[in-house]
Amino acid sequence: MTDLKASNVRTHLPGDGHMWFMVLGDLFIFGSYFIAYLVFRTRAPQQFLADQQHLNITIGVINTIVLITSSWLVAQSVQSARTGDRAGAIGLVQAGALCGVLFAVLKIYEWSAEIHAGHTNSSAFFSFYYVLTGVHLFHVGLGLLILGVVVRELRNPRRGRVSMVEQGATYWHMVDLLWVVIFALLYVMR
Repeated sequence: MTDLKASNVRTHLPGDGHMWFMVLGDLFIFGSYFIAYLVFRTRAPQQFLADQQHLNITIGVINTIVLITSSWLVAQSVQSARTGDRAGAIGLVQAGALCGVLFAVLKIYEWSAEIHAGHTNSSAFFSFYYVLTGVHLFHVGLGLLILGVVVRELRNPRRGRVSMVEQGATYWHMVDLLWVVIFALLYVMR
């Protein structure tokens, strides 16, 4: 009997085709950046390693924890929206967005510290560092805008479509995934 119930459960891909097209396009673009980074890194491994030592791994780890936490909060907001708990969903999206703001503040602080220490884009490593983290930060900003649209949607009693919350979460999870790869490439890989 349980198998029959399980087979009648309908599953769907969260969000819609337009959001997935955007997410897959971004993943392709970032994937191209990642491949270019790895090619340049193999050409000058000692220089990349020497420059990499100047990054603040503590801030990188904190930013990773912050974004993973934000993704978890946004995932919980989807669950709340699906059960009809609008207030809970709004609070969770806002908490996830607050984590995104904290990420941006920490990233800007890190950039200013690196620039103040003289680590500009004068080396290949730091050129990639600023481009990858800068384009990612742009996506964080766009994600914050999308999360704001999700909150607006949830606050409107005549709307509050779960699909909008799912779309916002889909984009936000992509932003988080990209950071995890950036963190691994720039901060961890030796």
